[in-house]
Amino acid sequence: MSHLTFCTNSDNKPIEIYFFIDPLCPECWALEPYIKKLHIEYGQYFRLKHVLSGNLARLNITARKHHENIAEIWERTASRSGMSCDGSLWLENPIESPFIASIAIKAAELQGRKYGLKFQRILQEYVFLGKQNISDINILVEVATKAGLDVTEFKKDLHSESAAKAFQCDLKITSEMEVDEIPTLVFFNENIEDEGLKISGIYPYDIYVTILEEMLGKKLEPLPKPPLEMFLQHFKLVATKEISVVYDLSMAEAEREMKKWVLQNKVERIPAKYGTFWRYNGDKQNEY
Repeated sequence: MSHLTFCTNSDNKPIEIYFFIDPLCPECWALEPYIKKLHIEYGQYFRLKHVLSGNLARLNITARKHHENIAEIWERTASRSGMSCDGSLWLENPIESPFIASIAIKAAELQGRKYGLKFQRILQEYVFLGKQNISDINILVEVATKAGLDVTEFKKDLHSESAAKAFQCDLKITSEMEVDEIPTLVFFNENIEDEGLKISGIYPYDIYVTILEEMLGKKLEPLPKPPLEMFLQHFKLVATKEISVVYDLSMAEAEREMKKWVLQNKVERIPAKYGTFWRYNGDKQNEY
């Protein structure tokens, strides 16, 4: 797994990136392929800290009209980005308490950063692909089980002061850094007196690399990419778009490659409303 050691954030990296997200934000979901690639190729230079912005959690989304607006945004983002999310969720089974998803991620993080990230990814798969109402406690417990959490602890932490305080801390950071749009990345170097460099929205991959190079004052060499099977084995469920971005393939090339793997029974094809996802057959746990 040496190629994928980028997933561990050691303390001796020169750059720290604050990644402001909301688990229900389709643009944050659309940025995932680029974050994966940046971590794989340049993860030796930075630590990544996820911060839950609470942007959607603060909205009053009980009105039918608001549900229709969110559904339209999801559909538009998915068709443009290649990272599928099905907006009909908001018309058929709307999420009434979006803040619960953020609290749940913080509850999962209490069992370790790795578990928090795994929980967050599976939660996003449930909502964007499975159209599950993740304000339902039973769904959150199911996600926790699939993420390998201690479910008894998770249930307690979900209603604990610790999880609520952790979320409030993220909201405070969001306010202090004046983040009013998601996704937002804020890059900091080792000089604590320097202001962070803030970039909101989604940009071509090269822009993120250029920012790292400018902050470090040198040309950076990317690490070699892991073999595709190792990538799939590590992440379990990935989009054609993620494979395309990480491995510098066209969407058609990535799709063709994965179809060969289906014939070899290495992966299972998971059709989505926009694009396709692929589940590594070595792990059958993340099924909706």
